Amino acid sequence: MCDYSLQHIASRPAVVGDKLVSTSFSNSSTRGFAAAGQPDVAVCLLPGTEIAFERDVECDDTFGLFPRKLREKVARFRQVDMDKPHTHHDALEFPSGRSVLVTQLSKGQHATVLQLPASAHPAKTAQEPTHIEETERQGSFVS
Repeated sequence: MCDYSLQHIASRPAVVGDKLVSTSFSNSSTRGFAAAGQPDVAVCLLPGTEIAFERDVECDDTFGLFPRKLREKVARFRQVDMDKPHTHHDALEFPSGRSVLVTQLSKGQHATVLQLPASAHPAKTAQEPTHIEETERQGSFVS
C-alpha cells in the first residue's frame, strides 16, 4: 500500500529483491520508497513485507534537523491509525518493537525487499513443485 498522500504519484507494487531508497516525492508532503533508478515512482509495500536496510535506519526529528540512528537494519512494513483518514498510515516495525512512520525516515537510505507477506504470493497448484524459496527459508524476524 502507499500512504494516502501518495495517491497522485505514479506507483507500482514491491517485489522480492527490489532495491529501494527512502525519498520525498514532488507534489507530495510525505516520504516513501522509490526503486533505485526510478525516483519518481513510489514502490508500494503490502503490510507484512520485510525489508533490510544497508545501514542502521535514521529518522528525522519533528523539524528535520537532527536525524537519529535507531540501531536497527531490518523492518516489517505495517499500517497504523487506519481509522484516521487524513494521517500517515505507513510505518515500519522493528525487531525491538519500535515503530516509525515511513514519512519520518531520513531521505537517501537504501533497503532491499526480503520477503512479501504470504497473502501476496500466488497460490500453488497441485502440479507445481513445493520447493521453498531462499527468502522464505530465512523466516521472519518477529513472531
